[in-house]
Amino acid sequence: MRARDLCQALDLPIVSKNTENIRSKLKRLVSRGILVETEPGLFTQPRP
Repeated sequence: MRARDLCQALDLPIVSKNTENIRSKLKRLVSRGILVETEPGLFTQPRP
């Protein structure tokens, strides 16, 4: 899922402020091992 798609799912306005905030949170989840960034800007759950 991309940050923009997540903003739409959360009913947030699609503005750069919101997408950058979501992107930074997703990057933090990647660093903690909760998510994986399969390609730049595309986040998913890791496979078991």
